[in-house]
Amino acid sequence: MAIKVIAFDADDTLWVNEPFFREAEEKFAELLEDFMPRHSSLKELYRTEIENLHMYGYGIKGFMLSMIETAMRISDQKISMEMVEKILQIGREMLEKPVDLIPGVAEVLKELNGDYRIVLATKGDLLDQERKLKKSGLERHFHHIEIMSDKKESDFKKLIKHLDIKADEFMMLGNSLKSDILPVLDLGGFAIHIPFHITWEHETIAHEVSHKQFFQVAHISEVVRIIRELEN
Repeated sequence: MAIKVIAFDADDTLWVNEPFFREAEEKFAELLEDFMPRHSSLKELYRTEIENLHMYGYGIKGFMLSMIETAMRISDQKISMEMVEKILQIGREMLEKPVDLIPGVAEVLKELNGDYRIVLATKGDLLDQERKLKKSGLERHFHHIEIMSDKKESDFKKLIKHLDIKADEFMMLGNSLKSDILPVLDLGGFAIHIPFHITWEHETIAHEVSHKQFFQVAHISEVVRIIRELEN
């Protein structure tokens, strides 16, 4: 093995993210209870988010727009401006959330730095991800920061080319099998899956992953051991 670059996902790999979306969804559903039962409004919101991904991409701002669009649709355009303001406030609160690092993250980055080029490879809204990175205090650990509009095989191919390495010299660490793991394996790279206790439905897959360059750990603190074992 001759891995030169180790890339880390950000949301729910380095810091907590998905629970804030779940909290926001509950607030949204509560606002719309006069028009639709909670479980139904959540399904409608998810449908809107997926339909809008090609326009808004991933992140809180697109989520806010999808909430407003969903509220207008299920209320038959009857929501008040006061309710629109409440929905916007849900989004603003998300943008003001603290950055809670997952335990062990800083220690792992420090341990690997110097032996490898460390990269942040995440998707989402540019300004919001830059905000979280700055607040996290982790920016100094990264040789390169890549905030991607999506994480498909073609996106990773561009990143690997930019880093001027071969696919089998690249390792990706993340919580999403769909976005962080499978595209990299398909390119010939290495990948370590670090599950988070909450996963957005869009990021789930229905099958098990079996690949000689795939590894899974229960906690990010275990990745150093996996990488050191691969060196030998």
